[in-house]
Amino acid sequence: MANYNKVMLMGNLTREVELKHIPSGQAVANIGLAVNRRYKTKEGENREETTFVDCEAWGRTAEVMQQYLSKGKPVFIEGRLKLDTWQDKDGSNRSKLRVVVESFEFIDSRGGDSGGGGGGSQPAYSSSSGGGGQHEPIADDDIPF
Repeated sequence: MANYNKVMLMGNLTREVELKHIPSGQAVANIGLAVNRRYKTKEGENREETTFVDCEAWGRTAEVMQQYLSKGKPVFIEGRLKLDTWQDKDGSNRSKLRVVVESFEFIDSRGGDSGGGGGGSQPAYSSSSGGGGQHEPIADDDIPF
């Protein structure tokens, strides 16, 4: 049976991008994303719910995200789901689902559209592999700012 694992999210960063380096020297960034959903109830009442998603980016993708994105900025992310499992201090099994960023686009928030839902987008940055592999460097001329 074929498998397919693809996630596309557009939302706002909930915190500053946290960049670290693993012992091999490769960069990894932890990113918090808030994705809003607006809907109308059966009674006609407008509601909004927010889903908070933890994401991680690797290599040059992580470095570019840390350099050019900040808390509150809108971003479009494409990636894949990854389940992390571990044992806590008490020996209990824990798990967390997160998105591994494979590419992203800067969303232009100056267009007057709140929530980053439109307003035009900047060119995408895409890594050659998602998580732990080698990534192509990005030239300063390729940064859309």
